[in-house]
Amino acid sequence: MGANQSSNPTRQSKGERDGGKKRSSLTIPTWYYQQFDADYALDVPEKGFGGWKKTNLEFSRAHIAVVVMHAWDLGTREKFPGWWRSVPYAPRSQTILRAVFPHLLEAVRRSEIPLFHVVGGENEYWKNLPGYKHAASLAGPDTEAPEQVASDPLRDKLAAFRQKHCFVGQHNQKDVERGFEQLDFAEQARPASDEGIAENSRQLFALCKERGVNHLVYCGFAINWCLLLSPGGMAEMHKYGLWCSALRQATTAVENRETARNELCKEIALWRVALAFGFVFDVNDFINALVVVSMNCAKSYR
Repeated sequence: MGANQSSNPTRQSKGERDGGKKRSSLTIPTWYYQQFDADYALDVPEKGFGGWKKTNLEFSRAHIAVVVMHAWDLGTREKFPGWWRSVPYAPRSQTILRAVFPHLLEAVRRSEIPLFHVVGGENEYWKNLPGYKHAASLAGPDTEAPEQVASDPLRDKLAAFRQKHCFVGQHNQKDVERGFEQLDFAEQARPASDEGIAENSRQLFALCKERGVNHLVYCGFAINWCLLLSPGGMAEMHKYGLWCSALRQATTAVENRETARNELCKEIALWRVALAFGFVFDVNDFINALVVVSMNCAKSYR
């Protein structure tokens, strides 16, 4: 299940050579999940697990970074009704962008820990930004895409069936395409200055190597879809040996008819993050830890 993390952490470069402020640590109230011991005396043995627990843990400030992934401006329901009908996490994500992201990203930028952005979409709205050009230069040319198996006539029919009956629905398709043609950063999540921008895991890994980062803390949308499995997501970055954690209040999930009321898919995805990739932080706890370190650093300069 991926419980064992890499024993070969990313080799450090700039982070090791920075001054005293970079050597300071972050003490953060941290959620973890205790997946033991099953109790076979119970009708459901998993009821014996310890479950969610919270404790203060210490993290290296020199080797941690925040990743904002797919924090998009999705327009409005009036502008793209078909898109919003098929992706109803849209209003939740836009509310989080307005209510959570400004304070969170301000605290990250003040702390001077790295802030990276992971992008996606075919209109390449990020291509001319300096942070992307730098990441692309660090990572070098794209390698060849994996070879694809050939389809067949029956599989083509099945693909058409899925598109019509599963997702996104033929009557919604044009709105979805129009939305992606106009895709852009949400204003609250637009990169500042030359913050690193990556469109794939190679570029994000190159940014991590440059800054000596071995632990990524993710926010953005959606936790059980893009943040886990898209290019630059946790599953890919875990292969490079990075730990990947999540900020609970700065994400939402793709839900279904049966889970949406209680956002159960989000809860399951956060459990998976805590069990397989890293930890889970509450946004206010994370911000407060950054503020404390920033204050200590400011005192050291006096």
